[in-house]
Amino acid sequence: MKMKSKSAVITFSLGFILSNWAWEGWCEGALEIGFYRGKCGIVDVEAIVAGVVTARFIRDPTIVAALLRLQYHDCFVNGCDASILIDGSNSEKTALPNLSLRGFDIIDDAKAAVDRICQGVVSCADLIIIATRDAVFLSLGGRYEVQTGRRDGLVSLPQNVSLFLPPPAASVSQSIALFAKKGLTPTDMVLLLGAHSVGVVHCSLFEDRLYNFNNTGRPDPTMDLFLVTLLRLPCPQNTSTNNAVNLDQNIFPFMDNSYYQQLLLNRGILPIDQELALHPLTRGTVMNLATRGFDFPIQFGTAMVKLGAIEILTGSQGEIRRSCRAFNQD
Repeated sequence: MKMKSKSAVITFSLGFILSNWAWEGWCEGALEIGFYRGKCGIVDVEAIVAGVVTARFIRDPTIVAALLRLQYHDCFVNGCDASILIDGSNSEKTALPNLSLRGFDIIDDAKAAVDRICQGVVSCADLIIIATRDAVFLSLGGRYEVQTGRRDGLVSLPQNVSLFLPPPAASVSQSIALFAKKGLTPTDMVLLLGAHSVGVVHCSLFEDRLYNFNNTGRPDPTMDLFLVTLLRLPCPQNTSTNNAVNLDQNIFPFMDNSYYQQLLLNRGILPIDQELALHPLTRGTVMNLATRGFDFPIQFGTAMVKLGAIEILTGSQGEIRRSCRAFNQD
């Protein structure tokens, strides 16, 4: 597979920078860098998780998008408490927006690996955060330091998903309002949507932009006509087939600023993607990220740390689950 021109020197330099930048000012509650240091003897808990994620990434690089989405869907509902991992007929997993989530087995594998060393110490909530960070790094997105010390939540209900998670058709203004409720700024929102550089989307979520935008019988005039033609091939009209396409039309799905460059060329696929480049509260950030690619990994890491600090449980709150898929039955 052909790769973009990115040197290892730049990648590791960004890792050093991020270790000093990404978490500054965002230590909330009892979260801290290196929380598990010394809690499992001399074993490095984060290194164990990195080994699990690396082995899976080598077989399937699409886990980057899967884990990013898993963290986003977890943190936005009850906070970053691993409530998304709970199995059952009445858990968050059963809500419609979560039916296509993947990556649960990666967290299972990471939990098994760390529990073999020191059982009952590492929370599933922290495993999501650590694993996602490692996946981003493997996708050339730079390395940011993560805070740990979360405990796992005791509630997982499907109705909570629609209350807090922005729907795919949400406008930029609606999304800004929902992000603000979680303490995130419009700039944070634009940065976090940069995860779309490695994401995919099903045709049903944007088909109207290709054929019948706002019931006009024509494609969305804000979408590049060549892109419309290109997307009509995997997304034919009036068919039961619901294929998936890359949200970033760049051929190589790495974490970089090409997503924002595409938006300035009217090549956003979801309505909110394209609107980011048009809305007065977000256009400036999109332009800045599109033209200053070196800054993106640093800023994205900062936003991910802020996302990971939403409504966390620490100390005597919550629990450390024995299985990430079930509440403890004590």
